[in-house]
Amino acid sequence: MTEQDDHGPGAMSQDAPVLLLVGSGYRPYREYILAAVSRHYRLWLLDSAEATWQLAYCAGATRVDTRDAESMREAALTLVDSLPVVGVFTYDESQVVFCARLAQDLGLPGSPPETINACRDKATTRSVLAAAGVPQPASRIVTSAEEALAVAEEIGYPVIVKARAMAGSAGVVRVDRAEDVAGAFAAADGADALGLPRHEQNVLVEEFLTGPEISIDAVIQDGHVTPTVLARKHLGPAPYFVETGHDVDANDPLLQDAELLGQLQDIHRALGFVHGATHSEFKLTPKGPRLVEVNARLGGDLIPYVGLLASGVDPTVAAAQVAAGHKPDTVPTFRKVAGVRFLPPETRCEVVEVVVHEDRLGPTIHETGVTARPGSRLALPPDAFLTRYAHVVAVGDDKEQVMADLREPERLVELRARPVSD
Repeated sequence: MTEQDDHGPGAMSQDAPVLLLVGSGYRPYREYILAAVSRHYRLWLLDSAEATWQLAYCAGATRVDTRDAESMREAALTLVDSLPVVGVFTYDESQVVFCARLAQDLGLPGSPPETINACRDKATTRSVLAAAGVPQPASRIVTSAEEALAVAEEIGYPVIVKARAMAGSAGVVRVDRAEDVAGAFAAADGADALGLPRHEQNVLVEEFLTGPEISIDAVIQDGHVTPTVLARKHLGPAPYFVETGHDVDANDPLLQDAELLGQLQDIHRALGFVHGATHSEFKLTPKGPRLVEVNARLGGDLIPYVGLLASGVDPTVAAAQVAAGHKPDTVPTFRKVAGVRFLPPETRCEVVEVVVHEDRLGPTIHETGVTARPGSRLALPPDAFLTRYAHVVAVGDDKEQVMADLREPERLVELRARPVSD
C-alpha cells in the first residue's frame, strides 16, 4: 500500500533527488533524523507499519514487510522505475545488510554486503581485524555453558559474555565468577533485539576491557573515514552494559589522538568500508584504544543530535549525503559541550505519571523528553535493556555547568509509579 502526503516536504521539486528510507524507528529518538534529512533530500519510506508522523517529512511511503527481503526488493524496484532515486538510507540495525544488497543491486553508493555483514557478526569483526593486525581482545565462540566456563577460565576473570549479533546491549553480561557463567550464557544465547537473526553458534566469551568507553560516529566516502561526533559514554549498573548517557565536547582532545584515529581508519579499511556511516565503540584501555564493536549505521540514543548541538555538524545529514554519493558536510561551525541522560526506572513498575520540574532545570538544559505513558510497565535487565521513562539534554559553552545541570536528572524529570511483581 502506497500513500502520498499532500502536506509533506513540498518545497522540493518533483525532480529533486530521492533517498529510499528503510525503516523509521521509535519516534522520540528518531524523528529528528527525518526532520533534518528531509531538508536536503526527498524521502520515500519503506516500513512495516502504516506511515503516520513520518509523512510530515516524506514524499511518500510504501507499507511492506521489512522482514521479507523479496517483497522489499520488489517495492524498491518499483520506486526506482518512477522516482529519481540516488541512494538507500537506513539507521535500522535490522536492515543494514538488506540495504547494502539493495544498493549494490541498483548500482547505488554503498559498501559491499559482506562488509556490512562482518559488522553485524561480532565474531567475524574480531577475526577480520585480528588478521589485519588491529589489536583485539581475546574472543572465542562457544556453544554451551560448559564450553563458556572453560573459555572463561582460560581467558581469566572478569570476562564478557555476549550474543554474536544483537544490538542495544541486549545479551551482554560481565562475569566475575565461575558460578555466574551458566546464567550469563543463557542470557546471551536467549537475547532478542529488533528481531535480529541468531547464529547456530550464538555466543562469544571475551576478555574484559578496562577503561572508559567512547563512541565515534563517522562517515566514509571513497574509503576515507571522517569522524562526525565523539561521545563519552555513561553506563548503568554492572553486570550489564546499558547506556544511560553520552557527553560530547567539540574540543575533546581525543579528536586529535593519532593512535585512536589511526586505528579507526585501519578498522574500516580492513572491513572493506567504501561508502557509508558507522558507529564504533571503543574502550580506552591502559594499552591503548580497543574496539568493542563497529555498527554499520548511525549511532542511537540521540548521539547524532547531541553531536549536532555541540559542533553544528549534523551526522544524520552527512550520512544521507554519503548514501546519495554526495560529499558530506563535516566542518564544525562552533564548539560547545552537550550531553544527554536517559532515565531508567529503579525497579520493575507501572507508570502513574511522569512530571517535569521546570523550576529545577539549570541554565544549560536544552530539552526534556518523556517517553513513558501512564499505565506503561517498565522493567530492568535482564528482562529489558532499553527501558527509559524520559531523557534530558543540555548544551552550553561551560563544560562544568553542563555536567552540573545533568548530574541528577531524576530530580528534573520525576517518575511516579507503583511497583509490580510479575
